Order: sequence, then structure tokens, then C-alpha cells
Amino acid sequence: MSQNDYNQELTPEVREKMRKNLIYVGIFSIMMLFAGLSSGYIVSAGDTFWVKYNFPPAFYISTALIILSSIVLAIGIKLAQKGKPNILKTIVPLTFILGVGFAYFQLKGYRELNENGAFLTSKITVSDGRYGDYYELQVDGNYMEVDGNDYFLKGKLVSDSQKKDIGLFAKQFEAISREKESKITNYGKYTILYKHQPVSYKAGKLFIQDTIQLSPVDLIRLEEFSWHIRDGRGDFFHKGKYGKDFKIYYKNKELDYKDRTLYYNNIPLNAPLQLKMDSSSDTATSYLYILTFLHLLHILVTLIFMLRASIRSFSGSLVADNFLPVRTLAIFWHFLGVLWIYLLLFLLFIH
Repeated sequence: MSQNDYNQELTPEVREKMRKNLIYVGIFSIMMLFAGLSSGYIVSAGDTFWVKYNFPPAFYISTALIILSSIVLAIGIKLAQKGKPNILKTIVPLTFILGVGFAYFQLKGYRELNENGAFLTSKITVSDGRYGDYYELQVDGNYMEVDGNDYFLKGKLVSDSQKKDIGLFAKQFEAISREKESKITNYGKYTILYKHQPVSYKAGKLFIQDTIQLSPVDLIRLEEFSWHIRDGRGDFFHKGKYGKDFKIYYKNKELDYKDRTLYYNNIPLNAPLQLKMDSSSDTATSYLYILTFLHLLHILVTLIFMLRASIRSFSGSLVADNFLPVRTLAIFWHFLGVLWIYLLLFLLFIH
């Protein structure tokens, strides 16, 4: 007996039960996956430095879209079962479009996170190449100061256009240790200082006191320094204002920040904690990317089936078995919507 003959012998009730059971097994597996990741998230946050920051608005827009898509799909199936099967020619493609919109705003949210310094893998605070540890900058003879991620000249906050120009100047040093002879422009308006001593530039080389050439180690430190200036960073990888746009926690207690120093229980971080902070990765953001991208991956795979159902809706084949293909697809789609709401609330209240 062929597989087609076997399927034809199955009653509609048995086929429906089999397809739904497959969906429920898949849902259970996904629930276990995200339950494990959620537990790992909570455990990881217990005894390490943790960053909390504002969510990108695009994530809220995507939430509205996936809720709307579930409502539209549920209404469409109800109307189809009540004798209006042609409604699926509109409803299923519309659900697909809303799903694509969800994916688009998720990707837009990732871009916003990246622009705000929330990377998949990065440290929390700047340690190597930190402004003032080895190198500083003068602009038109005035010392540039850094506090958090803000730059100041003569006590005034540097404008975005000035910060961009400073970043373009710093970009010239991003590979200075590997260049035999460098061509640095605008040197004079901008002057680099090494341990408070002006660094002179001549014949493609950098010197202290005009005679002592920077060592290979010093050039590597200069590269690290330039990367942060190029990207507009001060003390933190996350952009914005500490305490407003992002905060750092240790053992679920918020750290204070003032005068370029982090405080735990109103005391500056001691040497072991500072060393731990300097080497800590931004695990919170890594988990956020992993959780949301895994969900997005399931959305994208489901959208392939949704597109197939959209095409079938025009042929009328979805009417067979009381719209079973689209009904089982709807079960999984509603589950993904509920899963996203859970993830959003979980990350909002815990992240």
C-alpha cells in the first residue's frame, strides 16, 4: 500500500489528531528550549555584572504586529468555517504580510541595539585603551575630558558634529601598529598625549619629546584608544547616559557611577571587583540576542509555510478537511505570538 493510499484511508478526524499532535510535540520542545534559556539567564545574572538598558521601540511595534496577525488569522478561520471560505484569500496573505512586518521590525530593533553599543559579544566597560589611562587628546590646544560616554572641551559638552570629527581623526590610528609609515591629517588641531606628554608627528612616525619613538606596545595601546574614540565611547560600551539609558548591576544591586568610578554599596569597587568588572562580558545582551533571534528563526520558518498556505488559499484547496492545514498552522502561529509576549515581558522585568 502506498503512502497516498494509506493517507486516503485515514478518516478526517484521525488526520486532524495526527497533525495537531505533531504541532503540540513541536510546541512542547520549543517551550523546553526557551525554559532552559530563561533559567540560564536568571542563574547567570545572580553573581556577575549585569547591564540593563532601554528596549528599542521597534520591538514594541513588532509586538503589536504579531498580536494583530493572530487576531486577523483567528477571525478569518472562524468566518471561513461559517461558510465564507473566500475570506482566506485575504486573511492568510494578510497574516503573512504582518508576520514579515514583525520580522522587519525585529531586525530593525537589532540594528538599534547595535547602534546603541549593545553588541552580541562585548565587554561592559572599556578597560584596554580607556581614555586617560595612557592616552588623552587635545583639540586646538584644549584638553578633552571624558565622563561616562560624554566628551567635554573647556567644560562644555562636545556636539555631535565635533564628536564625529574627533572620531574621524582617531580612525587614522586604528591600525597604526601595522603601518610602516602613517599619513595622519589634521595633526596639530588634534594632538595626542601619552602620559600627559604631547606626542609629535613627523615623517610618518610618532615621538615623545620629539626624539623617543613610540614602542610597538605603545602603538597597540594607541590603536585600542583610537577604536573607542572612533566609536564615540568613553567608559562604557553602551552609549547614552549612565543611570538613564543603561545601568550596571552586581548581585541584583545597581552600581552608582561618578567621577569615572563605579560604586557598589556606596564604596568604590575594590581591586578584585574592578578586575572582575574589566574582564566581564556583557552576558545580558548576549542572552537577549540569543533568545529573540531563536524566536525570530521560528517565525521565519513558519512564514515559509504561511506563504505556501497563502498560495493555496487562491486555489481553494484549504477548504478540504475543514481548513485543517491553516488551522494547524494557526495553532503554531498563536503559540509563537504568546511566546514572544512572554519573552518581551521576561526581558523587560528581569533584563
